Amino acid sequence: MILRILGEGQVEVADGSLHELNELDEALIHAVEKGDEAEFRRCLTNLVQRVRELSRPVAADHLGPSELIIPGDDATLDEVRSLLSEEGLIPG
Repeated sequence: MILRILGEGQVEVADGSLHELNELDEALIHAVEKGDEAEFRRCLTNLVQRVRELSRPVAADHLGPSELIIPGDDATLDEVRSLLSEEGLIPG
């Protein structure tokens, strides 16, 4: 699956990693819903860092779309709130 980390570019993550990323996404959703800035920052950093660890960069000449878009770890709570769908950032 190809994801875009806003401000960084596209990366490819194996489908087998989506369950773990979805768990981190759930924690992020709860922090956003509570409006807890400290918890939000921790959860967002954890999610983005784990995506970086589990992924590999997509070739610079790749012209395909991103299947998912996640914010960079410097995003604000309001920016992330605007990106969330009913299923969070990572559906599943």
